This record gives sequence, structure tokens and C-alpha cells, in this order.
Amino acid sequence: MTPERPDPVPSTTSPASAASSVSAASPGPPSASGAPSATYRLQLQPSFPFAAAAAAVPYLASLGVSHLHLSPVLEAVPGSPHGYDVVDPARVREELGGEEGLRGLARTAREHGLGLVVDIVPNHMAMSPRHNRALWEVLREGPESPYARWFDIDWRAQGGQLLLPVLGAPVGEVLDDLRVDGGVLRYHEHAFPLRDGTAELGLPRLLDAQWYRPVWWRLARTELNYRRFFSISELIGVRVEDPEVFEATHATILRLLREGVIDGLRVDHPDGLADPDAYLDRLHRASGGRWIVVEKILADGERLPAAWPVSGTTGYDALRHVDGLFTDPAGHGELLGQYRRFADPRADRGGDWAPTVRRAAYKVLTHELATEMERLTRVAHRLCVAAPDPALRDRAPWALRTALRELLVRLEVYRPYTSVDPATVVTAQAAAEARLAFAVPEESGAVDVVRGLLLGRYGDGPDHAEFRARFAQTASALRAKSVEDTAFYRYVPLLSATEVGGDPGRPAVSPAEFHAYCARVQRDWPATGTVVSTHDTKRSADVRAALAVLTQCPGRWADVLTEVTRTGEGVPDAQMAWAAWQTVFGLGPADGERVREALLKHVREAGMHTSWTEREPSYEEAVARFVAAGPCGAPGGRVAALRDTLGPHIRANVLGTALAHLTMPGVPDLYQGTEHEYRALVDPDNRRPVDFPAAGGEGEDAGQKTAVTRAALALRARRPDAFGDTATYEPLTAEGPAAAHCVAFARSGQAVTAVTRLSLRLAEAGGWRDTILPLPPGRWADALSTGREYTGHARVADLFADTPVALLERVGAAEGTRGTDGDGR
Repeated sequence: MTPERPDPVPSTTSPASAASSVSAASPGPPSASGAPSATYRLQLQPSFPFAAAAAAVPYLASLGVSHLHLSPVLEAVPGSPHGYDVVDPARVREELGGEEGLRGLARTAREHGLGLVVDIVPNHMAMSPRHNRALWEVLREGPESPYARWFDIDWRAQGGQLLLPVLGAPVGEVLDDLRVDGGVLRYHEHAFPLRDGTAELGLPRLLDAQWYRPVWWRLARTELNYRRFFSISELIGVRVEDPEVFEATHATILRLLREGVIDGLRVDHPDGLADPDAYLDRLHRASGGRWIVVEKILADGERLPAAWPVSGTTGYDALRHVDGLFTDPAGHGELLGQYRRFADPRADRGGDWAPTVRRAAYKVLTHELATEMERLTRVAHRLCVAAPDPALRDRAPWALRTALRELLVRLEVYRPYTSVDPATVVTAQAAAEARLAFAVPEESGAVDVVRGLLLGRYGDGPDHAEFRARFAQTASALRAKSVEDTAFYRYVPLLSATEVGGDPGRPAVSPAEFHAYCARVQRDWPATGTVVSTHDTKRSADVRAALAVLTQCPGRWADVLTEVTRTGEGVPDAQMAWAAWQTVFGLGPADGERVREALLKHVREAGMHTSWTEREPSYEEAVARFVAAGPCGAPGGRVAALRDTLGPHIRANVLGTALAHLTMPGVPDLYQGTEHEYRALVDPDNRRPVDFPAAGGEGEDAGQKTAVTRAALALRARRPDAFGDTATYEPLTAEGPAAAHCVAFARSGQAVTAVTRLSLRLAEAGGWRDTILPLPPGRWADALSTGREYTGHARVADLFADTPVALLERVGAAEGTRGTDGDGR
């Protein structure tokens, strides 16, 4: 009987047939000339397919963006709400409308003057054999399959069987749930192919005869022999470093680029790849030098590798600088003190940021990434055993594992790269500290061995290259899991600071730092992406803007928390309670279910009392009761009242964030719905469907944020040279008693942005008074339609008379006037 094929049968391009389809693309230098002026991110899913996106095009074009930014469009696991679990890179997703639907969207977009940018996922595919034909063939044929080179599998481990962590209990307890049907091994909804000639065998001999082994899902923590996406066992790593695999998995996307269906790419998680430098160079050449940005999280002070032929990052570095601009450094320090008094975090529970990160890293390496550590240790030990250099020999696996762990937890960036000196990442200082961690000092030489391997001191063969790649891949997974998915949930004095790319230990950014960052971006990466809200942000920009106001009134916040805690129902955990109260303050009035689900995710990610894999029902039930009775109950009204009182200052932050983002250097990406007031929590809350009005349909109901967004995007469209790769960035310095509260800059002498910073502190100090903003030469009109014009300088009180932000457009040369009077003329 012919074995059953995966259903539905994908049409994955064979490895051999894809090469010719890629090679036609010609290389070109990285350039901002084809860059968008602004993009708009749409989250495609079965309930919002290409046709729905096409229906929204007239409205989106009316906003003033130049390109739509689409979430992944290739075939994914059926029903996937995000598309990152790709199963067939050769096909456009049928649930979204297939390739014809994508082409139809592209035609509609072109008719309205818009292009398309698409998110691609080179690092991994879905571990779903019944939908992933390439993986199905690997399970059936083993390492001899032509698709085996696609996937990052260690066939030397686990007796040459690929472990599949899908069973709900040890195999002996669920053996009766495994059955052979139609030449396929089935376990509930799972289906696996059978190796030729094994279908007639009985269990468990049949299992032993396969190229794979279904195992209890808990074994994924320590026993897996394939690379995953972080600790997500349902996503298997893809070896795009292999040119044949690159061509096979990129052929369709590159063809759509060449045919003009799409115009640019956002690359998801390049840090997971074996060699991001080589991958991006190959992608640049194959794409013909199209606009490409990478989802790269830069640590504080880290720079994007200059050798990368990309236009820049997806913009989390911009997010940190914009958010930090509206955070009061002194107030944050006071808020931190209030947090410590309220939550009483012990030394092992997040009292300080750096130790919190270090402790989280140890926990992640010994739990979630234990299997990755074992594989890395195996490679290191193999190198030492076979080394011609005696300096590497006689190193026990446990000593190598300890050295690797101690070096990994001390990395301050996501990973090393081939184009960056590894000694600047795996530093001598980190090695010195790592040696001190050995209980047996005589064994600490393993640290020098490991560092020497990473620095290339003991050779540069294939095994050495594999070791460096495995170390870098593990480092990036560790940084993401320990910082973004653990420490951000354990260290919560200011929730707006615990954001992707953020630095909760130093959340405030001075105007001078902001200007320096913008000048550097304009000089080095003028077409980089910038964001303030994405599908991955833990809170939308408007929620974070509200939370940042708390740094201007930490005492008032502490007083309110004292009151609501005294009147609230049982608090299961003070740290969680602090986070819960801040959540409802930032979010404002909302369905209690949204808050509850976000807080349950919060405590599971923190892993202090419960986790995703070791649930503690009694604690989670207590959290749910507390949220319902406290933040979402009657005591929550006191927090809501404080929010209402601070409304004007929240508004200043919301509008300031929006305008700074839309006019600073780079290509702004608007997340769906964020042209309006948009309050969302962590996914899946931030991936809820958006209702798009007809073009211009907001009418008089459009809020101030919408007006600011439209005005900024219209100005970018009207004056592309003022914001493009040849533009200039000039900080403007206000003068007078409240000068520190006005942050302003000019773009190419054609546009001026001015925003209010720390407006509550400003009001407490007496307002703007006689503060002025000197303007560049020329006559300037208010682009927010107030009708005012300025020359020479503007009284800031007039500039911000109607709204706490201002956008000026140069409309002519100065007519011999120097100043402005009180009405701005």
C-alpha cells in the first residue's frame, strides 16, 4: 500500500530545481533609493486574507504611507494566526488567497500608489510533518533524503533517530494511542510516515525501525537533536547557510521580487542563523539590492554590523530612544524606590536589573535551553578530543559545559558575528569572571579553551566553524529568552521600559542622546526601519506613553497603590500586583478578560510561581481572582481616576511619541490601527482584527493622534527629499526658563518637529512662560492646520497653544522679519 502523503500535499520546490530560479537576480549595492517613505503593517490571517487587505487599500493610501508591510505570506500551518510557522516556502498561503490573491492585492496597491514589503522567515519552519512535505520526506527517508540538508538535525545523537516531542506521557503509557493506519503512524492529530518495509511490524519494534522517535514532550528540554526557534519545539531550524537550501526556500519570494509583486523584505530573526553575515550578503545579491531590513535587537551601545548589506534594522533601537525621551530619569529613580518598598523584591527576585538578567540567564540555560547546551557541549568536546594541539585535551564535558555557561551568561549583546571581532563580544573580562565561577580552580582552564575556540586560536576547520555558529545561535536564543521573555517579567518598576530593545535599568534618554542617535541614523542608516508598536511589542506605544507619565509623579502613584492595596482583595504576589495595577493604568478601561490573560502570561513568563510547562493552578487561580476583584474591580476605579487626572500629560506623550517617530530619520512603520489611539497588551491581544474605514471615513470623529499622523505622513509624501537618504537632521535648541521641556529638530531645512517633554513637570514649574524656539531661516507654516506662520523664532506657548506638539513646513523665504509676536505671525 502506498503510504499516505501529508494532507494537504504542499508543492515544495525540490532542492535541485530551485537553483536556476534564483541565479537570474543581479547584485547591486545597498541603497536607500528604493526605500519606502513609510510602511503600514498588516497582520494577515485566515480571517483577514489578501482580499480584506485589498479592500483596505484606498483607506491606507489616504493615510500617506508608501508601502503595505505584510506579515509572512508563505504556506503556514492551517489556521495559523501569524504565519511564522511556515510549512512550504514554495507556495503563497492558500488560506490567504494564494498567489493570485497576493497578486490581486499588489495590483490594487499599485493602482493607489502603494508597494508591498513582506516579512520572511529564513530561520525555521513548522515541525508539522503532515503539512510540511520536506520534513515528511526526511522522516520517511532519514539522512539520505534530499531534504535532510534543509533541517538542522544532529544525526549523530539519539542513535540516529530524530526525536519528536509530541507524546502526552512516556511512550509506555500512551502506546495504545499509537496506531498504524493507511501506511501512516498516527497519534491523535499527529501523522508520521513509515520507513519503507516497516509497516507490518508491531509496536514497539515499528518505532525502533523509524528514522524518528516520538517521545514524551518533556524530553524536549534536554534530549532534542534538532535546533529549535528559541525553546519552541514546534519550530525546527532551517540550514539556509547551505546555498542549495537557501535557493530552494527563497525561490518563490525572490521570483515575486523580480516580477514586481513585492518590493522589499523584512527578515525575521537573522540572529538564529549560523552565519547572518553570509546569509544577508547572499540575500542582497539574489534580490538585486532591494530594500531589506532585519529584525535585529541592538544592546545599549551596540552598532549594527557595518558589513551587512541591508538598509538597517526593523526599528526597536528607535523605539527605545523615542520611549526614553518621554521618561523622567529622576522620577524613574524614585519610582524604583517605591517599587522596592511595595513589592519587597528579594535579591533573587528582581531587585536590580543586571542581576535579574544574570539569574534569568542561568535559569534559561539550565531549563529551557538545556538541550541546546548539550549539543554545544558535544561539539566542543569532540573538538577537544580530536585536537592536534595538546592544550585542548583532557577537558571533561562538565568543565566545558560550565565554561560555556559562564561565558554565555556574561555576553552583553545577542551574539558574535563573523564580521565583528569576537574578542569584543566574548571579552577577556568575561573570561576572567567565568574562571572565578569554577568550584575547582584547576578546571577553570576550560574557559580559556572555549574562548580560544571562539576566537579561532585553535584552527578554522568545519568543526571549528560549527562550534562558533552553535555558540552564536545559542547566545541569541539565550538573550531573547532570558531578557525579553523572563527578566522583563521579573523586573517591573516601570512596565513601559520592559519592551523589546529596551533597557529597564536605564530607561530614560536625554534630548542630547536622542539627537545624537538621530544624527547617527541619518548618517549611517538613513533608510533603516523605525517602530513604536509592532506585533511583538509587549504593550502598544500609547499604553507605554501613559505609563511613562508615572515617572513624573511616582509619589502620587505610590499613594494610590497604598490605597487600593488596603481596600483590594487578597494579593497573591506583590510584584505581580504592582505589574497588574500598572497594566490597568496604561491600558485604561478595558475588558477584564484581556487584562487577566495578559497577567497570566506575565506570571508564566516570569517563572517565579508558575510557568508554561509547570503550571501551578492554585497560584494562577489566585491571580485571576485578584485581577477581577482588584485592578478590574471597584478598587480599579481609583487608578482610573488618577489616569483621568493625568490625561493631558498622557496625551502629550502619545502625540509626542507619534510625531517624533514619524519625522525622525528612517522609514517609519505604522502597526495596524495605530494611526488612531491604540491601546494593546502583549500578543495575542495586539493581533486583534482592525476595522478599517473607507478612505477619509474618519471625518470629524478623527482624534488628534490621527490628525498628527496624517499631517506627518502627508508632509513626508510632499517633501520626500526632506526625509530621504540625502536629508539632513539638525537639533534645535529652545531658549528660556522651560527650554528643557521642548525637544525640536529640523529636517533638511524644510520641516520642523517640536514636542513637549515631561509636561507634568513643566506644569508644576509654571509652564512655558517666555521660552522661545529659534527656527531655521525661512517662513514656516503650521502643518497641523492651525493657520499660524512663524519666522525667526516662535514663542513655545504659541507653538503649543492647541496641541502639545507642532509640525512646521517651510513655505517661503523670510521677508525681512526676525521675531514673532504673541499670535505667531
